[in-house]
Amino acid sequence: MGSLEIVLLPCLADNYCVLLHEPESGQTAIVDAPHAGTIKTALNARNWRLNHIFVTHHHTDHTAGIPELKGHFGASVTGPEAEADRIPGLTRGVTASTRLDFAGHPIEVIETPGHTLGHVTYHLPQDSVAFTGDTLFSLGCGRIFEGDPQMMWDSLSKIAALPDDTRIYCGHEYTLSNARFATNVEPENEALKARVAEIEALRAAGKPTLPTTIEAEKAANPFLRPQSRRIRARLGLDGAPDWEVFAHLRQLKNKA
Repeated sequence: MGSLEIVLLPCLADNYCVLLHEPESGQTAIVDAPHAGTIKTALNARNWRLNHIFVTHHHTDHTAGIPELKGHFGASVTGPEAEADRIPGLTRGVTASTRLDFAGHPIEVIETPGHTLGHVTYHLPQDSVAFTGDTLFSLGCGRIFEGDPQMMWDSLSKIAALPDDTRIYCGHEYTLSNARFATNVEPENEALKARVAEIEALRAAGKPTLPTTIEAEKAANPFLRPQSRRIRARLGLDGAPDWEVFAHLRQLKNKA
């Protein structure tokens, strides 16, 4: 088993697709498929042939490229079993009990509903990397379209429980906007101040803000910090359960 090559590929206006390549076997996979043309161009430039498509959830900006890519490469399509009827070309539905492997690299499926009811996160423990789709963003989290706040908080808690050095790749480049909200919520947070400076420099240079890490997110992402006394005091929610603090933060972000 060789080390994985991981390529973060911008697609559409602010989506990301992630390319995974294992050099010894020549196997290649992607996580989500926002735009077939962009992905095919990136694969062809590297002389990689697509074997697998891993899908986090059914939204079109994560699945639109599947039919063309599957038709062109004959790639398998893996995604949440709970959304099997909403993901085009799905060949394998997965749950938390499913055992997955990509080119000798074990993959844990974490059920992370909230943004959608079937959303999953893919964790590769031996590679210290996780693909969180639209559940956890850098300094933010996804909107709750199909679940409820307590469900979303439970999902974020599962991701936050991963090892601190886990690198996180998410589905969108929302970090700068998220940083502005986070700064309003917890302006005293020194880790957040340092992250904001880093993020502003990256975006000014036209570079992505990903990957992030679990450690960095727990230090600066308000949606993983409902236990913060300063956040609770600012919201007037001393004594409330964590999920209610999270729910209030999500409502505020929806209005921002």
